[in-house]
Amino acid sequence: MRERIGQQPPLDELLRTLHLPSIRAGYQELAQTAIAEGLSYEQFLWILCDRECLDRFNNRAKRLLQESRLPLEKSWETFEQNRLPLNLRQQLSYLLDGSFLDRKENVLAFGNPGSGKTHLLCALSQKLICAGRRILYRPCSLLVQDLLAAKRDLTLSKLIKHLSLYEGLLIDDIGYVQQTREEMEVLFTLLAERYERTSVLITSNLPFSGWESIFKDPMTTAAAVDRLVHHSVILELNLPSYRITAAKKRAGDPDSCEQPAGAGQAPAAREV
Repeated sequence: MRERIGQQPPLDELLRTLHLPSIRAGYQELAQTAIAEGLSYEQFLWILCDRECLDRFNNRAKRLLQESRLPLEKSWETFEQNRLPLNLRQQLSYLLDGSFLDRKENVLAFGNPGSGKTHLLCALSQKLICAGRRILYRPCSLLVQDLLAAKRDLTLSKLIKHLSLYEGLLIDDIGYVQQTREEMEVLFTLLAERYERTSVLITSNLPFSGWESIFKDPMTTAAAVDRLVHHSVILELNLPSYRITAAKKRAGDPDSCEQPAGAGQAPAAREV
């Protein structure tokens, strides 16, 4: 063991060397509190370490949230949960604990434009990130362009490996923009590589019966659907458009708060 030579370094310097910024910022104030309240050395040390761990966790969550590329305005707090039927809200409580990521399950949200499926999965993803999970959000059209560029540059496998670092990949609006066969081939490659390795979260306006228009080929469509549905949770948002409802409210339409027949009877989200 190397002996110290000369004067002992200040405590602040030691804490800086050990990369303990929260302890360095608060130990003096807490020491006074510990003396006043008669805390033991162990209690004093525990509180300091707890603060350091909590600050590190919160800072990591902030970095993950920034890295996720999620639209932060689509948060859990701004999502109108009262629009959802009870059974769907119960299903969401199951997803919030994040264990589906450990089981490598997918989450597939279907619904008409304006039903809130994107907002719902973005809000869920933000909650999971704040719990320490790593998730990336990409609109399908932009993700496909990233994959095509990587294929052109002979770095597709490298990009797919990078994407595998994310426990969840949120692909928004599959089928909203019609893609070419080449574009869908790289997307299928990505889905196949993630199968049973990491989770995919998907929103789509199209039911599975319309996915042949996405993947251009019956066999490829069947293979893609099979991989996504196996180990998945399917959320069906058979709800009226919240944007249209909000516009009617602003216009003072007395019928704006009425739901279309059967809107409150949306099919239950189900686990496959």
